[in-house]
Amino acid sequence: QVQVVESGGGSVQAGDSLRLSCAASGPSLNTMTLAWFRQAPGKERQFVGAITDVWYRDYDESLLDRCTISRDNDYTLDLQMDRLTSEDTGVYYCAARHSNSLETLRNRDEYDYWGQGTQVTVSS
Repeated sequence: QVQVVESGGGSVQAGDSLRLSCAASGPSLNTMTLAWFRQAPGKERQFVGAITDVWYRDYDESLLDRCTISRDNDYTLDLQMDRLTSEDTGVYYCAARHSNSLETLRNRDEYDYWGQGTQVTVSS
């Protein structure tokens, strides 16, 4: 069974940077896609970015200039976000899936495993 655990959330000021980490454990992680999603209050869970098993990266276009995702090995996925605003407030989730299809990379329903999430609160 694959498990993912997020860490690094907290309260920050607008304009600050934040780094979130995801630690995955379990079998076959080297063949899986890892991704970050986020959910603002009252809104649907939104794709942030992902890295597949062959290190293909994808980002939501609206975050491309402020967001960097890195995967140094098979089982960790970091998210660096800069110039944070109140719009970035929400719960950030790490997810993993067996499929590496690029067509469905951004679809939250295609992910098999989810962490509990880590809260990020940005104050202006």
